[in-house]
Amino acid sequence: MSGPALLLWAAIATTFLLISNLASAWSLNATTGHKKLRSEVIGVRHGAVATDDRRCSRIGSDVLREGGHAVDAAVAAALCLGVVSPASSGLGGGAFMLLRLANGQAKAFDMRETAPSLASQNMYGGNTTLKQRGALSVAVPGELAGLYTVWKQHGKLPWKRLVQPAEALARQGFKISRYLHMQMVSAQSYILLDPGLRAIFTSKGKLLRIGDICRNEKLAETLRTIAESGPQAFYNGTIGLNLVRDVKKAGGILTMKDLQAYRVKQKEPLSADILGLKILGMPPPSGGPPTILMLNILAQYEVPSGFLGPLGIHREIEALKHAFAVRMNLGDPDFVNITAVLSDMLSPKFAKELKKDINDNKTFGLRHYGGRWNQIQDHGTSHVSIIDQERNAVSMTVTINYYFGAGMLSPSTGIVLNNEMDDFSMPANVSKNVPPPAPANFIVPGKRPLSSMSPTIVLKDGKLKAVVGASGGAMIIAGTAEVILNHFVRGMGPFRSVMSPRVYHQLIPNVVNYENWTTVSGDHIELSADIRAALQKKGHVLKGLAGGTICQFIVQDFERSKNGIGKLVAVSDPRKGGFPAGF
Repeated sequence: MSGPALLLWAAIATTFLLISNLASAWSLNATTGHKKLRSEVIGVRHGAVATDDRRCSRIGSDVLREGGHAVDAAVAAALCLGVVSPASSGLGGGAFMLLRLANGQAKAFDMRETAPSLASQNMYGGNTTLKQRGALSVAVPGELAGLYTVWKQHGKLPWKRLVQPAEALARQGFKISRYLHMQMVSAQSYILLDPGLRAIFTSKGKLLRIGDICRNEKLAETLRTIAESGPQAFYNGTIGLNLVRDVKKAGGILTMKDLQAYRVKQKEPLSADILGLKILGMPPPSGGPPTILMLNILAQYEVPSGFLGPLGIHREIEALKHAFAVRMNLGDPDFVNITAVLSDMLSPKFAKELKKDINDNKTFGLRHYGGRWNQIQDHGTSHVSIIDQERNAVSMTVTINYYFGAGMLSPSTGIVLNNEMDDFSMPANVSKNVPPPAPANFIVPGKRPLSSMSPTIVLKDGKLKAVVGASGGAMIIAGTAEVILNHFVRGMGPFRSVMSPRVYHQLIPNVVNYENWTTVSGDHIELSADIRAALQKKGHVLKGLAGGTICQFIVQDFERSKNGIGKLVAVSDPRKGGFPAGF
């Protein structure tokens, strides 16, 4: 065949593939009868990125297309999310990243926020409001340091190239998404009270609307400086000086010494063989250990029969309650000896003992599960899942905690600040019916608070099989585990695994929260009435939840693999209106 003919056939094949991929991304909305984009890309060979926002997925995918590493895409996508999803993530927060390289090596990067040097166990004097919002709730940010550290080890593209798309979005402006607008409405009182937030997210005294253009020129300047100078401008330069000044002016205790002292911690990932899979998870203070404990408990049941129907859901709930009872014994391992409890949480033998306490016919009160401590209620986050052409994989969850973090934006830098100090436990007087707060998670300067964030990577027969994680505060553990069970045990496809209604339990209160809501994408998600009735019959107290976790899921399919590399299916959870990208 001649050269021109080859080019013609290549063009036809490319067009056919493009049409096929577009067709696979459409589904029929059974409620409205209208076609809508489905949050899934199918059959891509080279790489895929799944985030909460299609703009950030596309930016990450473009990086992969240019030959970038999964880490490069993670940097670009995370910085993008900090601009277009500022209620959930950004330079003012922290993250956990799980990295599995194509050569089989795995690494865990802890870029969690830390307590400032002037912080103390009793700094709030029992005032939970000071702990939840405002300048005293701000912990030392770690995301930027973490992204740069991992990029220095594995990045292929220039740092400036990875920062530039986020800078452009902040400077030129971006459209307010439906989900961001929902978050803005939820946090309206904080936005209107804070001069920094008010300047960005309101116009003439009212919140910006869906589709309005939002600009953050100060953040654009910050990102430009970071693109040129790297994170030292943040941790030991003008950006940091301005940030600290803004926090102090608002009554906070953050100092330049805190920023200068921040260190990213590289750790060994957790690894557990469960249900014929190898699960890689994030070590403490993340949600990795309780996620593995929950799965280990459930692994004692027959596959798949033991996981089906209302009984399977009941067993999930009971396993969750046991996992949460043990979880609050954890804390930052650099400050608390958690060796014994962590060993138990990763032990199949320990899981078998807990499984014996699960009754298929009924649930129990709090005392049955043996939890000694009250729970913390961590909040909003954003998750990124990435697989590149070489099959390097990144699972990363980023956060600023509550919607818009501390409820304040640094006017001189454009950065929304976290309220991660609220994830510490605080000494308090409690009634005899409520467990006390967990001492392992009390505030100490430099300490990192306990978290539910659970970035996860799944292997099968030594090969990369899936990258998964979720946002949604304390519900992340359940959401991540349920997607894994849906796909690998119940045999659901990737999209259905993410879309299936989820249930959540945090032990305290002793209530099952089940999804019952219409998402920003128009999907109504609700646990079926027959399952609800069956759970109530077993004694569960149920409460409908107008929300839930937001999961990002990429699966490698080896059925039609080529040279040991399978095709990728990427799903961004429609609950937040996200959309993945791949090629």
